[in-house]
Amino acid sequence: MEYRDSADISGGLVNHAGGSGLGSGGGRLAVGGGGTLVVLILALILGFDPTGILGGGTGSGDTQAANPVTQCTRGSDIAKNRECRWNAYMASIGSYWSGALRGFKATSMTTFSGQVRTGCGAASSSVGPFYCPVDQVIYIDTDYTAALLAQLGARGGDAAEAYIVAHEYGHHIQNLTGVMAKAQSRQQTGAGSASVRLELQADCYAGVWFRHSTDDPNGAIKSVTQDDLNRIIDAAIAVGDDAIQQAQTGSVNQESWTHGSSAQRKNWTSIGFSSGDPTKCDTFSATSLG
Repeated sequence: MEYRDSADISGGLVNHAGGSGLGSGGGRLAVGGGGTLVVLILALILGFDPTGILGGGTGSGDTQAANPVTQCTRGSDIAKNRECRWNAYMASIGSYWSGALRGFKATSMTTFSGQVRTGCGAASSSVGPFYCPVDQVIYIDTDYTAALLAQLGARGGDAAEAYIVAHEYGHHIQNLTGVMAKAQSRQQTGAGSASVRLELQADCYAGVWFRHSTDDPNGAIKSVTQDDLNRIIDAAIAVGDDAIQQAQTGSVNQESWTHGSSAQRKNWTSIGFSSGDPTKCDTFSATSLG
């Protein structure tokens, strides 16, 4: 991916929360993103209670104090400070959805190290990237995410990171449109479950954004390559439920799927990219998920 030096990325809305103890929190569980919500997947497979990691109990649910990354204002800042690339992702994705969705409201992203308190409860890095619908914030431990992608066999890189952020932003769109609330009242595990359909739709939305990422002549993303697209698909495949299960347990159990198989994730990311149309991402009406 090549960034545009003159682009304004100050609207990327990225904060850094550092690390903290795992305090109490309230609200609904966060929605896992990028297919990397390993803790919940393993909890379903192995039968343990994940609330000790994700938090729970009662409390205000307020996010811990976060410091904005104020030095990231232009695309040229990425060459000086690589952390500014997260602002570029968020600025580009938010810019696309502001024109594609009526009633759009931008979300923000909080990076953290180790542990973080959110409106959905406390979480550790092991949860992977996630979106909290209560405070409407994306949370990513950036170092852990890179290590996790490598562990799962993905090549990683900026495009793979951008795919993860765009997937989480897709959950925010689902929250704004009411799709997330409807999905949470339906079956949550299994190959055709509402949870899988929710995740595959977020994959599709990520593909749509990637297709349009270079449309804005003043936008943060100047150019993308076939290698970038390959890395996005590579990441989608690596975080499939079946791939993670095979790596962790040596077997595959479709009844416990929450995010979709590698083939399904590749399929819906590709549908989003090839169509460039978010209306093609209606996984809830699809008879076959691929």
